[in-house]
Amino acid sequence: MKRWLPLLVLLVCAAFAFRALGLIDATGLWTDELYTTGKSFQPSYPALLQMLSRDTHPPFYYSLLWIWGQLLTPSAVTLRLFSWVTYLAGGLVITAQAGRLTSVRPRLAMALAALFAFCSPYPVRFAIEGKGYALLVLLVALAWWWRQRQRPLLYGLAVALAACTHFYGLFLFALTSLWDASRRRWPLAGVGAGALVPSLLWIVVASAYLLRSGTGAWIGTPDFALLEDTLARGLGLWPLPKLVVLLLVLAAIQRWGCHPTSRVAAGDWPAADRSGLIPSLLMVLAVVAVSFFKPLAFSRYFVVLLPALIPWLALRAAALPLNRLGQWLGGSALVLLLLSWWWHSFADLDPALSGQVARESNQFQLLSRQLQAEPHRYSRRARLFNLSDRMETAAGRMDPPPVPWGDGDALQRALISRPAPSQLWLADSGSARASRPRLNRLQQQAEAAGYRCEAVDLEAPYAQLRRCAPVGVSGTSGLPSASAAPDPRMETAAPQP
Repeated sequence: MKRWLPLLVLLVCAAFAFRALGLIDATGLWTDELYTTGKSFQPSYPALLQMLSRDTHPPFYYSLLWIWGQLLTPSAVTLRLFSWVTYLAGGLVITAQAGRLTSVRPRLAMALAALFAFCSPYPVRFAIEGKGYALLVLLVALAWWWRQRQRPLLYGLAVALAACTHFYGLFLFALTSLWDASRRRWPLAGVGAGALVPSLLWIVVASAYLLRSGTGAWIGTPDFALLEDTLARGLGLWPLPKLVVLLLVLAAIQRWGCHPTSRVAAGDWPAADRSGLIPSLLMVLAVVAVSFFKPLAFSRYFVVLLPALIPWLALRAAALPLNRLGQWLGGSALVLLLLSWWWHSFADLDPALSGQVARESNQFQLLSRQLQAEPHRYSRRARLFNLSDRMETAAGRMDPPPVPWGDGDALQRALISRPAPSQLWLADSGSARASRPRLNRLQQQAEAAGYRCEAVDLEAPYAQLRRCAPVGVSGTSGLPSASAAPDPRMETAAPQP
C-alpha cells in the first residue's frame, strides 16, 4: 500500500464527516426527531422513564440524551451533535475491526473500511439525525469487536446496551447467541443470551403499549420496495443498476485483474463468522420471514448490518491479489462510487441539493416561525408544533410564543368562547395528501361555527396552512404581519413559482 494513500483516505473521510457537521442545522427537525426531543428532554429521569413506557423503543439512547441535555442546552444542534459524535466513534471501531480481522494487507482493509463507514449514504444519513441509529451502530460494532477477541464480559455489556437501544439489537444478538451455541462457543452464547434480559424486562414494562394492535402498524409487509430502499441507503442513487455494474466490475477483476498464480484462498466462511456477518444475515432472514405475519422489517433498521458487513467487504477486497489492470479497475470503481456518494449521502441533508429545507417531508420549523405571534393556531399535531417552537426558541431563532398550539379540543373551546376569534390558523406538516384529512377535520369544526377557511400558499411543499375568518369578515390570504421574518435559508430554498 502506497504511503500517501492513508493520508488521502483520512482527508476523504474527514471531508464527508465535516460536511455532515456543517449541515447539522441546515434543515428543521422532522417528526421522529421532534418526538425524540419530547421524550428525552424531560425535567427529571423518572419522568423520562414514565414517558418511555409508552413508546416503541428501549430506554438507553434516550437516557444518554437526557444526560446530554443536562450538560448542554437542549436544542436541535445538540440533539444532532450527539449522533455525529457516535457516528465518528462507530466508524473508528469498524475501521479497527477490519484491520483486526485480516492478516492480508490490514492497512488496505482498514482504509477501505474507513471509506465505507464514514462516506457511504447509510451512516452519513444518520450521522446528523436525532435518532438512535448512530449509537446502535457503535454498540453493535463494539459487540463484534469484543466477540472476535473472545472477551465475554465486555461483549455482554455491549450486547446489553445495544439491545436496550433498539429492538433490532435484541433480535440480532438473540440470533447470534443461537449461532454461537451451535458452534459450541458456550461462554459467548451464555453471556450473549444473559445480556438480553434487561431489554426483555423492558418489554414487560412497556408491554401495554408494545403489544397493542396498532403499534408499528405503519410498517408494511416485505416487498421489492423494501429491498430497493435498503440498497439505496447503502449504495446511493440507482441502487440496482449500480449493484449490477459493481458485480460486473468484480467479475472482470476476478477474470482478468488478479495474478493467477497467487490467488488467496477464499476463507469466506471463517471471516463471515468472526466479523458477525453470518448471524447478521440470519437475523435479516428471520425478521423478513416474521414480517409476513407481523411486519417488523423497515429499511432504516437494517443499519445494524453495517458493523459486520463493512469489515468483511473490506478484508475480502484487500485480499484480492490484484495486478495492474485489477488495481486500475478497482480504484476507478471506488472513485466513481465515492463521487456518487458525495451527492447522494447529502441529498436530503443539504438544502442546496434538495432545493428545500424539509427533511422526511416535514417543515414544522417554517410554520413555527411564521405563526409564532398568533394567539389562535391549531393543529391535529399540536404536540409536535409545540416541540418545534421549543427547539426554535432554544436556538434563538424566534421569541417564545404567547400561547401554545392547540389541538382539536382547544379549537372547539375557542369557537364557543366570546368574543369569538377574529381569525384562526390551521396548520399541518407533511405532504398535501397526508395533511389534508387532518386539516379537513379542523376546518369542518371551524365552518360549523360560522367560519370560512382558505388555503395559504407558503411556497413550501410540506407546510400546509389554512386561514379561517368569520363569514362576512374580509381578509387576505397572506401571512400575518406579526410573524417573524422568514429565515434567509428558506427564502433561497423555497421552490420558485
